[in-house]
Amino acid sequence: MKAPQIAAIAVGIALLAAFPAMVGNPYYVHLVETILIYAIVLFGLDIVVGYTGQVSLGHAGLFGIGAYTAGVLVMKLGAPLWVTLPAAIAVASVFGALLALPALRVTGPYLAMVTLAFGTIIQILINEMSFLTEGPMGITLTKPSVFGHTMDETEYYWLVGVLLLASLLVVHRILRSHLGRAFEALRGSPVASDCMGVSVYRYKVYAFVISAGLAGLAGALYAYSEQYISPNTYNFELTVMFLLAVIMGGRKSRIGSLLGAAIIVLLPKLLDDLAMFRTASVMLAVIVTIAAGVAVQRGKIKPKSAAIPVIGTIALAAVSFKLQSMTDWRLSIFGLITLFVVYYLQDGIVGFVRGALGLRSHASHEAAEVAALAPGQQALTQAGGATGEQLLAARNVLMQFGGLKALNNVDLNVKRGSIHGLIGPNGSGKSTMMNVLTGIYTPTAGGVEFAGHSLAGLSPAQIAQRGVARTFQNVQLFGEMSALHNVMVGLHHSFRANLIDVALHLPRYLREHRAARLRALALLRFVGLGELAGEEARNLPYGQQRLLEIARALALDPQLLLLDEPAAGLTAPDIVALRAIIQKIREHGVTVILIEHHMDVVMSLCDTVSVLDFGQKIAEGGPAEVQANEKVIEAYLGGQAS
Repeated sequence: MKAPQIAAIAVGIALLAAFPAMVGNPYYVHLVETILIYAIVLFGLDIVVGYTGQVSLGHAGLFGIGAYTAGVLVMKLGAPLWVTLPAAIAVASVFGALLALPALRVTGPYLAMVTLAFGTIIQILINEMSFLTEGPMGITLTKPSVFGHTMDETEYYWLVGVLLLASLLVVHRILRSHLGRAFEALRGSPVASDCMGVSVYRYKVYAFVISAGLAGLAGALYAYSEQYISPNTYNFELTVMFLLAVIMGGRKSRIGSLLGAAIIVLLPKLLDDLAMFRTASVMLAVIVTIAAGVAVQRGKIKPKSAAIPVIGTIALAAVSFKLQSMTDWRLSIFGLITLFVVYYLQDGIVGFVRGALGLRSHASHEAAEVAALAPGQQALTQAGGATGEQLLAARNVLMQFGGLKALNNVDLNVKRGSIHGLIGPNGSGKSTMMNVLTGIYTPTAGGVEFAGHSLAGLSPAQIAQRGVARTFQNVQLFGEMSALHNVMVGLHHSFRANLIDVALHLPRYLREHRAARLRALALLRFVGLGELAGEEARNLPYGQQRLLEIARALALDPQLLLLDEPAAGLTAPDIVALRAIIQKIREHGVTVILIEHHMDVVMSLCDTVSVLDFGQKIAEGGPAEVQANEKVIEAYLGGQAS
């Protein structure tokens, strides 16, 4: 971390600590305290929404579980703070796991409905279980005591501030670690994540559990802060507000979560005070205008795109001076502001400001830092094993979709150390065979053995961990992640550090993280992308995205690499470079299955070529033998045998 960043953090912490003394008003202290508590919830919700891409409408329920865990323990047992907070985290985490296990088997709107139902059920249970929760009457608490001393508002504010900073640090470290990259990969491409050894279902559950734990902590703090909790507090409206806060502040950003929390707490209060609303709207218009002007000047956005937020904020400021009262317009203005931010600033306020000012991402800084290190790291390790022995055997593979037989009793034998070509017309079953070999499809009949062991019943993640890596016919990169981080997802298997190691930055995690960064850069250099380590994958040209997929697949240290049309989209010089890369891969002991339509690539590289047509293998042999085969000429090479 650089000196300016450390200085900014120190100033922020000092201002946070000194705020009660500066304002001297308990109401404002309580207001900021609520913002800090909500921010803890949003740190967790952002993991689920911003990183894994799941829409959760159940976090108000988890927030309520944390609050009532603390409330019940205080009311029934007189439990102290050091018991209630860990208990709230633990109980909410358990409920988060119970919610995630069934809910994450569905996606999209179905997941939203399941989590919404969970939140509704929790509210009903709190209301009905009066023997435990006092039902509609609610629970009254006092501020917690520490060593016999009951905290006042300022002391409790400082406690919340300390726990906010601790939560921020832990979440920040998790999301910058291999765990955070796994969460983010799920959003980019669940299929590719599984094929990189990152179990989609398992890591979605992990994300939900961590998020629920933070919601439980915030709920317990909220119970002490308000000193009264009731079922009506944890309703659907609160869930929507949490979700809007993440979107408005900016997902994948802790600053965005803090800003989002401030918006949902302060904006309703702001709309109650006309003078304050006028001042705030003018300041907002000035900030947005300056940011948009800088962005246009730097060429970050087009004038037309910049005009929308500028006109919108200026119009809001103008309207504020036309209003004589906020009473009749409060909800309408709140709804319009929310709609404007969500629709026009899809990366949130923080994302808009970063883009407008051209601020470099953490990934760019990290890539530059790694690139400065000595380039002595080896990209590939020897796969080992005797060349020529059988590595993979597919026996009588039948893959049927309804009445269509995409693969019809296909045999495939691949020898270790070879490059085995798999060719055929479009629709012949090549990619289907790839999907069967990597566990994406379970064959209707037949089986696959790899290194003497059956792959039947294994998930794509388990097959990847056994040493089978692949690229995809349609590029499946994690678009919002840098090239360096894409490859580091492939190195996920190399980490043994757990959540505690990551949160505390223990030596094991730091050692593994440093080794993974060096190895990832070496792999990028291996495929010629070393200078683009900090670039987001979605911004790379199509041909370079192909090469990045290869580098990411090689990060698995595979014995077998499946390349699905790697030359597609490459220029002639790039194809020459690709040939050299594939040859180097083979020289390092990695066996390759190559699907390709560029016949010069197949014939110059492959030791053995298998040909599919309408799901059946029609020929197999050396390149020259296959090239002269009458069936191949007729079915694939576009002519009749002479």
